Formats: sequence, C-alpha cells, structure tokens
Amino acid sequence: MNKSKSLPKRSEVPVEFKWKLEDIYPDEAAWEKDVEKVKELIGQVQSKAGTLSQSGKQLLDTLVLQDELTKTMDQVYVYARMRRDEDNANATYQALTDRATSLSTQVYSALSYIQPEILAIPSDKLHKLIESEAGLAHYRMLLDEIEREKPHTLSTAEEALLAEASEVTGAPSKIFGMLNNADIKFPLIKNEAGEEVELTKGRYTQFMESKDRRVRKEAFEALYATYGQYRNTIAATLTAAVKRAVFYAKVRKYESARQASLFADNIDISVYDKLIAAVHDHLPLMHRYVSLRKQILGVDELHMYDLYVPMVPEVEMEIPYEQAVETVKVALKPLGEEYSAILEKGLTSGWIDVYENEGKTSGAYSWGAYTTHPYVLLNYQDNVNNMFTLAHEMGHALHSYYSNQNQPYTYASYRIFVAEVASTLNEALLMHYMLDTTDDKRKRMYLINYYLEQFRGTVFRQTMFAEFEKIIHAKVEAGEALTADGLCAIYRELNVKYHGPDMVIDSQIDLEWERIPHFYNNFYVYKYATGFSAATSLSKQILEEGQPAVDRYLNFLKSGGSDYPLNLLKGAGVDMTSPEPINEALSVFKALLDEMEDLVNAKEAKAHR
Repeated sequence: MNKSKSLPKRSEVPVEFKWKLEDIYPDEAAWEKDVEKVKELIGQVQSKAGTLSQSGKQLLDTLVLQDELTKTMDQVYVYARMRRDEDNANATYQALTDRATSLSTQVYSALSYIQPEILAIPSDKLHKLIESEAGLAHYRMLLDEIEREKPHTLSTAEEALLAEASEVTGAPSKIFGMLNNADIKFPLIKNEAGEEVELTKGRYTQFMESKDRRVRKEAFEALYATYGQYRNTIAATLTAAVKRAVFYAKVRKYESARQASLFADNIDISVYDKLIAAVHDHLPLMHRYVSLRKQILGVDELHMYDLYVPMVPEVEMEIPYEQAVETVKVALKPLGEEYSAILEKGLTSGWIDVYENEGKTSGAYSWGAYTTHPYVLLNYQDNVNNMFTLAHEMGHALHSYYSNQNQPYTYASYRIFVAEVASTLNEALLMHYMLDTTDDKRKRMYLINYYLEQFRGTVFRQTMFAEFEKIIHAKVEAGEALTADGLCAIYRELNVKYHGPDMVIDSQIDLEWERIPHFYNNFYVYKYATGFSAATSLSKQILEEGQPAVDRYLNFLKSGGSDYPLNLLKGAGVDMTSPEPINEALSVFKALLDEMEDLVNAKEAKAHR
C-alpha cells in the first residue's frame, strides 16, 4: 500500500483493500427501489393504527410489517452511510445519507403507536390474542418484554407529556457537549521540541503518553486549570443530568435511578454492586501495578500525569496488514474450524475496508444490515495496536454473522451489555498467542504493558467511574446537594482508594469528573468492566477446556438477542450475578503483573552484576 505522506484518493485504493458494498445493493437503482418499498410499507403500517386489539391476526400482521419495514430501512440506511464513510467529501453520498436519515425519522414516527397500543391491551386479553393466532408465538418474547415494562409505563397522556419534555430534559447533556466540544479553549504548551502548540483534547492523549515528563506535567496542569474555570458550571450540568435520571426513575415508579437504568437489560442492581465489591477486593493488585510503574519509570514520586506513558519504551514491531491477518487467523484457531472458516471468508471476501484514504471516516467499526454479511472499517497502520483492532472488529463482525445466520430478524440484535464480549475475547486470544510465541524479553514486557493497561483502563478505571455515579445519584435521591467542592471531594477519595499509597493524587485530578461525557449517559460505564471481565474469563475457559467451552461460546454468538444478557452469558459459562468472572479476569491481571515484576527485577539484578 502507498507509504507516501499524502493520502490516496478513494479511486487509487486497490480493490482488494476495499469492502464490497455491492453485496448490499449492486447499484443506486436497487437502493432507490428499496427507498420506494420503505415508503409503501410506511403507508401500510400506518393503516394498522387503532386495530391491534381487534384480533390476533391484526396484531400479527402489524408486527410482521414492523419487522419488514425496519429490516428494509436498516439496509437502506447502512448502505448510504457506509458509502459516505468511504469519502465524506463525496456530495452524492452526502445526499444519500441525508435522505436515508430523513426517511428513518419517518419510519420510527410511523411505528410509534405500536408499543402504546399493545400496552393499552389488558393482560388477559393480550394472552388470549396470542393463543388465538399461532404466528404470534414467534413474538412471545417481544410481547413479554413490552408487558414487563407495563408497571413503569404511564398513561398515554403522561407519556406524551414526557415525550414533549424530552428536549428540555436533554438540555444538561447538550449544554455540556457544547461547552466541552465547542467553547472550551485550552492554552498553548511547549511540545517535546520546545515548540508552542495549542493543547486540544485529542493532543492531550498524545501528550500524556509523551516520554518527556515536562510535556506530560504541563499538559496535565494546563488542561485542568482550564476545566477549573468552569467547575461550577459543569457541576450544575452534571447535577441536572443526575436529577433528570432521578426524576424519570421516580415518575416511572422505579426504586432508584440505577434500577431504572439496569431494567432494560433485566439486570439486578446486585450485579453492579458485586462488580464494585470484587474490584475493591483486588485493589491491592492495582496498588502493586502503580508501585511497579513507579519503579520502572524511575521517579521519586509517581504523579497522575505519569499513568499513561508506556512503562516499556516502544519496541520496534512493524506489522504489515498481511502479517496481521495471518497472525490473527492463527491466534483465533482455538475457536475451532467453523469459526476459522467464517473468519477466512470475512478476511478475503470484501468485508473489510483496510486503509485510510482522502475523506474516509476515521477510526474503526463493525457494522452492517441483517440481510447481508457484516462489514469492518479500518484505517490500518503497520503496528501492534492496529493488529489488535483488526482482531477486535472481526470479533464484532463474527458475532453479528453468527447471530444473523441463526436468529430471525426480531431477535438478531444483541444488547450493549454483551456487545464487547466477542471483540474483547478475540483480543485476549491474540494476546495469549503473542505472549506464547514471543521469547524476546523486551517484546514480552511491551506486550504485557499493553495488556496491563487494558485492565487498568477498562476494569479498574471504569469501575471507579461506576462507583462515582452510584455515590452521586444516591446523594441526590437522599435529598442532598451536589456542589463542585462535593464532587471533587468524592472523586479525590475514590482516586486515593483505587491508586494506593505510591501514587501522588495531584489536586488537579479532583476535577476529572468534569470532562467525562459518559456521566451524562447514566450507569453505562460499568458495562465496559463487566464485558471485559466476561470475555477474559471465557477466553481462559476456551484455552483450558477446549471444545466444550468453544461450543458454549459459539452458542452464545448464535443467540443474538434471543434472551436477556445474563442468561446468554450464563449459557456461555460466565455467571455475572456472581463475582467469579471478575475474580477470574483479575487472576489473569495478577499473573501478568507477576511476570512483569519478575522480568523487571531480573533485568535490574543483571544490570547490578
């Protein structure tokens, strides 16, 4: 692929490195045909309004129409948006995406009457309708789920009022977003070369990984000095977001905002509490990790701005895409021949858009429609991180593939709670393979550093965030006020607890809550920690048990959204209602930490001979 500094145009990228969106629609004429089909189906579904309680057949016909409409709309939207992602400057695909977005709004507006109408049917009558029409057996789980929500659903007039208020109640998130993304400006700092450059949120991450400690310290202090100027404003937006969650929980008759948030996934709040408790039990490991970081970096005091710089100087590990593909294929062989065959198909049949080009959407994702195979967007660079990204996104892709092949459209989509399991499990198997085949001590240290940081960032850090959310929501529910000083005190105490005695808890970190957008999507971040833990536990079982564990795991992938997340994971071999998966994942962290300590101590002993 082109190694020059200038990016190629889309037309210059070799076809073997492009995805084949023609597998969705052979041309725009076929896309237009489905656009017209969506419009026809909108009319048909609207004509069913007010009829759902009349007979089992009317209810069935409407639910079948709903599936057909959303399935077609998904395909229309996915194609348009992915075409735009190839080159965001392409006016044709900008227009296609705008049209698909507008059409999607019409679709969900046309469908909006269905759930309220079903909820208005008395339970005994709904059960009789289901029994009277054999085809409704397929929709039993969907209808049961709607009924499960009934105690927390208000009257039609009240629901309409809440819907009307949504723009107003969404204001805290919107205001924070505008302040955080548009209005906050950071000062100039000096980079490694002594040049003055503007600090931005994107550059902040790079500066925190800088080998130059002065740069890290300067960026850290400048960022939080800026946020400090807005501490009272952002405390007000966060307080309003918490009060919004508490308000909705109260009017919908939940016991707490946390219960309301976890209800959609049918997860008891004890799962949340057990995660925090299990991580607390393992905080001595986190404290050991902090001590090791201090030792390796050779500093008298370890500060918060020393947390992100790699402990091991970057090892030269250039990994071209072709090599990454072969490595990932071998690393994932423990998942069996069937999985390997599908992976091979995905890697060679136009599922992946590999390299960056002018105008292409940045980052990486896996996406697609039910009616076609999944797709993966990459912007591949020849390094270890990008090889892990390939494994990660193919994990998502094969989860979707298995789900779509084995579930009807109604139950194919899996929930966020389990969405990161397949991707993270692939990364775990790849890391195991890399460590298993790497004798070079510096490379081993580099890889272990990479994996330890994933644990720190995903299990420990996200659990700390989850605990912070739990505390601040409980305070509002108890009628207590949240102030900037109070939020800083809570956040500081958590940092002291999680990082231990060898970490200097700089006063600036007390303000970190100000810049975390996830706090405006309440009780979400714990899913990162549970998902990572479940995947780590499952990968361990696959490597130790072999085929029985593989069979359980593949059955999980095939199950899609056909059951609640906890039930699906239990079938795969992890019971998230117990602390065991967290304990098992953190036993992997301990083993890695043990080896890293041994490697460092052996290196130091050798140096002193």
